Amino acid sequence: MVITEFLERNARLYGAETALVEINPSEERDRAVTWREASLIESAQPDAPYRRALSWRDFDRRANRFANLLLSRGMERGAKVGILMMNCLEWLPVYFGILKAGCIAVPLNFRYSSEEIKYCLELADVEVLVFGPEFVGRIDAVQDQLPQVRMMFFVGRDTPAYAEDCLKLMGFCSSSPPPVSLEEADHAAIYFSSGTTGFPKAILHNHRALTASCQTEQRHHGQTREDVFLCIPPLYHTGAKMHWFGSLLSGSRAVLLRGVKPEWILRAVTEEKCTIVWLLVPWAQDLLDAIESGKVELDSYLLDQWRLMHIGAQPVPPSLIKRWKVLFPHHQYDTNYGLSESIGPGCVHLGVENIHKVGAIGVPGYQWETKIVDEQWNEVPQGEIGELAVKGPGVMLCYYKNKEATDEILKDGWLYTGDMARMDEDGFIFLVDRKKDVVISGGENIYPVQIEDFLRKFDKIKDVAVIGLPDPRLGEIAAAIIELKEGAACTEAEINDFCGGLPRYKRPRRIIFDAVPRNPTGKIEKPALREKYIHGRLVEAQTTN
Repeated sequence: MVITEFLERNARLYGAETALVEINPSEERDRAVTWREASLIESAQPDAPYRRALSWRDFDRRANRFANLLLSRGMERGAKVGILMMNCLEWLPVYFGILKAGCIAVPLNFRYSSEEIKYCLELADVEVLVFGPEFVGRIDAVQDQLPQVRMMFFVGRDTPAYAEDCLKLMGFCSSSPPPVSLEEADHAAIYFSSGTTGFPKAILHNHRALTASCQTEQRHHGQTREDVFLCIPPLYHTGAKMHWFGSLLSGSRAVLLRGVKPEWILRAVTEEKCTIVWLLVPWAQDLLDAIESGKVELDSYLLDQWRLMHIGAQPVPPSLIKRWKVLFPHHQYDTNYGLSESIGPGCVHLGVENIHKVGAIGVPGYQWETKIVDEQWNEVPQGEIGELAVKGPGVMLCYYKNKEATDEILKDGWLYTGDMARMDEDGFIFLVDRKKDVVISGGENIYPVQIEDFLRKFDKIKDVAVIGLPDPRLGEIAAAIIELKEGAACTEAEINDFCGGLPRYKRPRRIIFDAVPRNPTGKIEKPALREKYIHGRLVEAQTTN
């Protein structure tokens, strides 16, 4: 069974019932703020309606219309179709329309710069791009440099001259299912992950992985028809979408909230009667701070139906959960671990019954196996530290067009995560450190090489290394260790001013003036820096407070 059949079943059984709700909290927008300054979740356009809803029947029909549009334009099985949109009601119908046409969905991070968009479109051999109004400026800059992109479809008003009005064209297409048969082995989606070079790798998954993620999520969190899932993280991310897959399987409603303020979250839970909320660590911290400071009054909201809060994307401080349980003693809690290479969260999870093990990422998820191995891929004794490996139906097929990188991480069906871990006497897995240099700040990947390359353009800097340091709110922050040229004088303020040329989320949060150690081959000795500033074990530092 493929994932599109779940949608078709829901349309058949629950056609008139609401499948998706989009909520756009009102916010005064500063017109001087560019996309580079945008927060993790972009707020809606000022004239967007507060609430929009979509039934299961209309969801399926819109997906069919987009599939038929692709087919009418000559798209063949396996063609790659990129999605570059903020969370909105159109996002998932477009995604499922791509799948129904037998094409491969390629979601793009909405934080990408023009050059990153161009790089990913080229890497994934994208032939069609669907994009929204928030990205016009970035697409403008590269649209004439994408010869392989045959068509661009625009979702919004004031369609650029080089694109076509997607919704208008869909209106002329049939809402009947397209004449395309799908199998679990068919290629389905390409997602992007961090790479040591600073640019993402393209991760290829099949339909089996998508179907399995629905089953895993529903098994872990027990979604029923009565549940309402509040989705805040971006849909391009495997985490958000794969958690929503549990709602798809159960035929229950989901709410897309475009905003992360504590009062917006609580209002959405109240008005939409949400029962499940997935938060990133910073949002949970902000919500707790707002309640504990008296800025938000819990008595102003109706929250009795809220049964489950779960967190993913970064290590969770046990102190956060202790604070949460004081305010919400009846909530179930779960944390989830996964990678885009393992189709998102769920290959390891804590389990709602195991809150006494907060600090661990948990045990193997439904349909998953785990092991902890040494450098020769032999399992280490219980309690010893090694690399975490996972195996299950969500493991990627490959890094698209990158056999060398694939062979480094995939061996005999096992995915070697690059995360160092240990297992306790009860079989629970604890993360200790990461082999990868990627910094995960507030659930967002930051690539140190990109920041390092940028800072080296500053004429006072001799050398620079970027590492992650623990942070109580964001999990970790990017810190730049800067070695100045001999005789040069420079202040932290000068460095921060120079970093204004970077997107806000990539700017280092801490500047340290120190020598940058390199080994005889010229590579930065980042383990030595981590040992110096955080005693080597970042993840352990994040989860022991």
